Amino acid sequence: MSTRRHFITGAAALPLGGVLALPSLAWGQGLELGRIVSGFPPGGTVDVLARRVADKLRGSYATNMVVENKPGAAGQIGVITVKDANPDGSTLLLTPSSMLSIYPYTYPKLQYKLEDVAPVSVGAYINHGLAVGPAVPASVKTLKDFLAWTRANPDKASYGSPGAGSMPHMIGVLIDKFGGAGWRHIPYRGTVPGVQDLLGGQISAFCGPIGDYLPHLKTGKLRVLAISGKSRSPFLPDVPTLRELGMPLAVREWYGFFLPGKASATTVRRAAAYLQPALAQPDLVDYGRQFGLDIQSSSAPALGELLQADAEEWRRLIKQIGFTAES
Repeated sequence: MSTRRHFITGAAALPLGGVLALPSLAWGQGLELGRIVSGFPPGGTVDVLARRVADKLRGSYATNMVVENKPGAAGQIGVITVKDANPDGSTLLLTPSSMLSIYPYTYPKLQYKLEDVAPVSVGAYINHGLAVGPAVPASVKTLKDFLAWTRANPDKASYGSPGAGSMPHMIGVLIDKFGGAGWRHIPYRGTVPGVQDLLGGQISAFCGPIGDYLPHLKTGKLRVLAISGKSRSPFLPDVPTLRELGMPLAVREWYGFFLPGKASATTVRRAAAYLQPALAQPDLVDYGRQFGLDIQSSSAPALGELLQADAEEWRRLIKQIGFTAES
């Protein structure tokens, strides 16, 4: 876990639940229609994982599986949609951890609580990265160079994130705290529109999942200067971590599957029993690597423990530095 005195948070993967064989008819009649709700627009890493998992569950967990994108309020709309859904198992939420582990402490009028969703399984682990685009001179090649550039160009110093109050937003605040970036935060309705503005030169930098940068690296319009994890990513082995660059910060986010909080224990077990083998399939794991996703599953209790541990650590850190969604 984290080292409190060094602003290090985020949890390593907990021991995974055993991969189960596909459930038998003992589970009863399958659902006619199931949906996976994402609080972000199509095209990002959350959407990519949701659609591939829906493909795996179609015809087994439910006769048909669809993905519903509910972007808005920095991912909150997706959580609220599932909170209010029928708890019969037909509606699953796939969300980054920020919406549940950070938002309760950064949004004073949040319309949900942790108990409004029921943990089912981890879906994937990701690293966030700080990337710069055409608005930043090509001569800026390192984080040190970039921080010097932001201080020299305060009118141009801006960075985007997938949403106000999210983990990437907080990473940007901490980079400013430790490196004196002096930049302005611009929240987006997900990563995809933010990266589009980064590539178009509307913002100078973006902080978000590294998987959303990978398709654009070959164009040369986008450069990743640092990543957030404890160690370098196999997806970007030449990019240093923030910790390597002298910032006492290391975070790794996860994506998790949840049901409405009123779902029965039997419904949660059924969903987990289908999700675990689906997430373990080699073709899905390999596909995820193209998008910087370390796809894994977990038991429902393990995800619940991970969420509670992360939420407590973020609560402490947020209180310590005075971070809010308006920071």
